[in-house]
Amino acid sequence: MANNVAEFTDDNFDEKVINSGMLTLVDFWAEWCAPCRMIAPTIEELANEYQGKLSIGKLNVDDNNKTATKYGIRSIPTLLFFKNGDILKQVVGVRSKSELQEVIDQNI
Repeated sequence: MANNVAEFTDDNFDEKVINSGMLTLVDFWAEWCAPCRMIAPTIEELANEYQGKLSIGKLNVDDNNKTATKYGIRSIPTLLFFKNGDILKQVVGVRSKSELQEVIDQNI
């Protein structure tokens, strides 16, 4: 995983996402998912560009099905934007960097 992209798990999700006061982007993914691999470079670029302003991390749905089930993740990649424990936006599928930047810039 890239330096600025955190690894979220069932065990650390509340601490690193729900209890974070910062806008947090969670990428729900799996290793076998081709679209997940397609969006990964975009996620890494955003993590580098918004370092210190936005928390970005990935949650492997195969290894952390409790959290994936809790948020009703049925398709991957699914990106959830959280702030103060609330979901602000859900994006399903591969999206452009500019589309994701628009959501980030509106909510930082």
